[in-house]
Parts: sequence; structure tokens; C-alpha cells
Amino acid sequence: MKPQNKSRSLIYLDNNATTPVAAESAAAVSRCLRLCYGNPSSSHAPGINARTSVDKGRREIADLIDAKPDEIIFTSGGTEANNMAIMGTAFRFKKGHIITSCIEHPSVLKPVNYLESLGYSVSYLPVDNYGIIDPSVLEKHLRRDTVIISIMHSNNETGSIQPIADVGKIARERSIVFHCDAAQSVGKVPVNVKKLRVDLLTIVSHKFYGPKGVGALFVKRGTALKPLLFGASHEKGLRPGTENVAGIAGLGEAAALAKSEMPQRVAVMKLLSKKLYEGICSEIPGIRLNGHPSKRLPNTLNISFPGVEGSVLLEKLKNDIAASTGSACHEGRQSPSSVLKAMGRSDEDAFSALRLSLGRNNSERQINRAVRLIVKAYRSLRH
Repeated sequence: MKPQNKSRSLIYLDNNATTPVAAESAAAVSRCLRLCYGNPSSSHAPGINARTSVDKGRREIADLIDAKPDEIIFTSGGTEANNMAIMGTAFRFKKGHIITSCIEHPSVLKPVNYLESLGYSVSYLPVDNYGIIDPSVLEKHLRRDTVIISIMHSNNETGSIQPIADVGKIARERSIVFHCDAAQSVGKVPVNVKKLRVDLLTIVSHKFYGPKGVGALFVKRGTALKPLLFGASHEKGLRPGTENVAGIAGLGEAAALAKSEMPQRVAVMKLLSKKLYEGICSEIPGIRLNGHPSKRLPNTLNISFPGVEGSVLLEKLKNDIAASTGSACHEGRQSPSSVLKAMGRSDEDAFSALRLSLGRNNSERQINRAVRLIVKAYRSLRH
């Protein structure tokens, strides 16, 4: 007798933590594992075959964000890309000033904290009650020795989207390097590096249906970085080590899929998230949306449920719905979300928050069922 798959009916609403690998991406990975066994740096046929797969993946990622293929540097994921961008820029100078926001991902804040301990000065920009920075406030923090600005495109907990093009304009006018962590945005909404005026942009494969353990950093032509790792001259000397050929192939396929599906993805996510939110609101009074009502990732809902803790509600739902109480990188912490606190939320609102992030595998039927399950679980806890 085959063991039963208990997760078959599970509704997956944690796509900001990670996404299921798309069949097309998985097929590309499988093909490379079987056929692209050569070292991409080798000049024989197997090596050339592997190099061809790497080049294809580079083109597909560049096409997704309107970049040039030689502006794409492969990494092991978002954390490495963010460290490479921030520290690689800062280390070009013996000291200097850095601007970031108070709601960045830890893979941005921790490198910045480390640089601060080395003597760099840092300005942490506040956010409004929607979790969005004010470009005019950023301008007031600019200094002659500002070496880099690092602002995320969209927040992983609330989905709120930052005015990146405005920040890019400010940075470009003053010749300041501008890095954008777009881990949550690329593949979910259109991201165009030219329109955003960014010099560096972080891309993460597993956030848009590619494999884990691979990512990329867009490095605009003419943007200089100090390498953090030392070895051979792979990836323009910025990231030594034999390339993850299968991972890159999967990332490239995910990028090509995202480009072809983008209008449909955005439209469907808007429809389903609206249905989910309105369905919950109609049954539970006092619901609070955390994040901007429109300037937000179309797949992301961060909701505070009055009178219950998000972690308790999540525990009640665990056999039916996979979701999160915040960023997956923060799980297990018994403290209110620093992002929600920065937005002015009370401890009660922050502790009662649940993040529901939809994906391309969700259906309207699942969303209708999710509404019923969440309302039922909430009412049982309240009574």
C-alpha cells in the first residue's frame, strides 16, 4: 500500500518564503544534470555544451529585467548578491556613508551593520504607516561621502513597493551607486533596470519558481565592485568557482517563463488576493491590512486579526494552509515584526499578523476554501 500524501489538499500560501519549482524549470535542471556535465571553463565539447547552457541562462535573466547579458553575475542566491553589492561597493573606499531603510531584509541590514562596525556611517531611513520611504527624506540624508544607497524594491512581509525610480533619479544625479534588493519582485511584477535607474539589483531564483541555491546580481556596465571571494576569474572575477550549471539553467527557464506569463500572473494574483481579502473582511470585523492598499505586490496580503495571535492561528490552520507570520527568515522569534513596528503598528497588531502570499499554482477554488478555513479557525479561537 502506498503511503497517503497528507499534503495533497494543503493550500500553499507562503510563496514569499519560496515557490514550488515550475515544471519547465525542473526539466531544464534535470536536462543539465544529465547532459551538461562538463566544466563551463573547459574548451572541449562537454565544456562548450555547459558554457552554452550558462550563456542561455544569462540571456534569459537579462531579457526579464531589460539588461545586457554581460551585466548578469551569477551567485548562490540573494544573500550573496546583497553582500556582494553592498560590501563590494563600500570596500572600494576606506570609509564612507551608507543609506538604507529600517525595513530591509537581514541580508542587507547585517552587511550594513558590519560595515558600521568597521567605521562606515549609516543612515537608516524611516517608513510611513504603509511601509514606504519618502525620497525627500532620503535627499536630506545625502552627504558628500555617501558611497551607496540600498533600498529594497518590495518588502517581503507586507509587499509594499518602494519608489525606486525616484531614488534612482536622485542617486544618478549625484553619481552615487544605487543597489536594489528585488528578491521579492523579480518574476512577480515587471522590473526594468533602465526605468528604475539602478546600478545593482538582486535576483533570487526560488522566489519565482526556479531552484534554490542560485541567484544573480545585475551590475550595470561601468559599476565597479571589489570581490569578496578570491580564486579563479569566473563571473568577471567577482565570483570565483565553477558555475552551478544546472541551477543557472533552471533560473534561466524560470526567467523566460516569468517574462511570457507576466501580464497573466499580475492579473490573476490581483483577482485572487482581492477575493481572499474581501472574503475574510466580510466575515471578520476589525481586520487590518498591513501594507499599501495598491502599491503592493499583487500576491501579498499581510493581515492583522483582532484578538488572536498570528502564530496561534497559523498553528490551528497548519494541516490545511501553509502560510507565515512574517518573513521566513524570522521564524521562531518571539518578538513582534520589526517591519510592522517600523510602520507604527502596536505590539498587539504585529503579533496578530498573518502573511498570505499567493502563487501561480493557486486557484479560485483554493482561495474560496482558504477563506472558509481561516474564518472557521479564527472563530473557534475567539469563542
